[in-house]
Amino acid sequence: QVQLVESGGGLVQPGGSLRLSCVASGGIFSTYALRWYRQAPGKQRDFIAGISTDGRTNYADSVKGRFTISRDNAEKSLYLQMNSLQPEDTAVYYCNANYRWVLEYWGKGTLVTVSS
Repeated sequence: QVQLVESGGGLVQPGGSLRLSCVASGGIFSTYALRWYRQAPGKQRDFIAGISTDGRTNYADSVKGRFTISRDNAEKSLYLQMNSLQPEDTAVYYCNANYRWVLEYWGKGTLVTVSS
C-alpha cells in the first residue's frame, strides 16, 4: 500500500509564500501521476496542479503564475511552491498519486491559512 504524508502548511500573511511537501512510502513512485488538490471549509475538493510521470505540468486557472508543482523521484517527494498567497488560498491541501487511473492514493492533508 502507498502512503502519502503532506507537510509545510501553516499561517502566512497575504503576499507571502509557502512550500508544501508530500513524501511517499511504498509503491514505485516514478510510475505515479501526481497532483495537488485543496478543500476550503464547506467546499468541494478542487484540483490545483498536476505533474505527469515525464514531468509535464498543468495548473488550475486560479493558481497559474503563482504556484509551481515539481517532483523528485529519487526522494519520492512531490512539492508545491506557493507564492503571492491570498486569503482565498486558505484550505487544506492534499497530495494525490494516481497509477493510470486504476490505483489512487490520498494524503491526509496539510492546512494553509492566509491571514493578516
